[in-house]
Amino acid sequence: MNLELDDDQNAILEAVESLLDRFAGPTRAIDLAREAAYDAVLDDAIRESGFEQAMDPLSRAGALETVLIVEAVARRAGVTSFAQEALVGPAVAGRPIRGPVALANADPKQPVRYAAQARFCLWSDGDVARIAEVGAGETEQVESNFGYPLGRISSEVFQRGEALGAGSGERLASWWRVALAAEAVGTMAAALEQTVSYLKERKQFGRPIASFQAVQHRLAECAVRVEGSRLLVYEAAYLDAPTEASACAAAHAMTSARQVFRETHQLSGAIGFTREHDLHVWSMRLQALGAELAGPAGHRRALAASRWGLG
Repeated sequence: MNLELDDDQNAILEAVESLLDRFAGPTRAIDLAREAAYDAVLDDAIRESGFEQAMDPLSRAGALETVLIVEAVARRAGVTSFAQEALVGPAVAGRPIRGPVALANADPKQPVRYAAQARFCLWSDGDVARIAEVGAGETEQVESNFGYPLGRISSEVFQRGEALGAGSGERLASWWRVALAAEAVGTMAAALEQTVSYLKERKQFGRPIASFQAVQHRLAECAVRVEGSRLLVYEAAYLDAPTEASACAAAHAMTSARQVFRETHQLSGAIGFTREHDLHVWSMRLQALGAELAGPAGHRRALAASRWGLG
């Protein structure tokens, strides 16, 4: 895999960033969070621009390019299930799924991102993944402080659905991990950028906090974590999400997310724990991402099982 983006990939990112300049950002995310709302406007803008077709076999783009878009949307705090619609859906169902899309564990008690707004639900039934349309009255909204709208899906949804073939359950888990890692990379990068910007402005002892070497060491460790997570998820997407690579990417990204959450809040001081400061837009999302698919421990178990088998 070439670690430098090619001209087509750079062009895709430039187009995505231009769109996100108009339809995303922390201010918009905060406004949506007040109502626990889904950003249908951003969803429509992405769809109309053709980005959801990136995984289409006829497209010049593919999984790696889609991951680049997922990362960019997360970095701008987009409230959309683009990763589920354009990355996981096509990889598992063989087609883009017009969202919102919820990825679930077939547990009606567990809150799920975008469940209250979902048109489709995708879940694993043993070795087989299933997809079902979600009808009116089959979801309920759950109060959330995590930056994403959460909800629960009725058990009736999990009693039906189209089976997507043998082995699709493992493929769903692998691509779900790739999507989680990509979202975490964009979210961590934004949280770190927000923190660095604040530390350059905030002064202590007559100097910007960012000028202290001990602070720089902690920021550098976070930057290394983010970059390592980025390269692992790019590799997993490029290799078509083999179980080991996707579990490794997710395990590293979610472990890194915990460190980035801790460091960015500690370095930002008291203001970092307030809603007036934008850090929470990204840091609280890291908590939500870290809970999916049994969190870092679940990703590590999947990695161990793939590499060495289960005893």
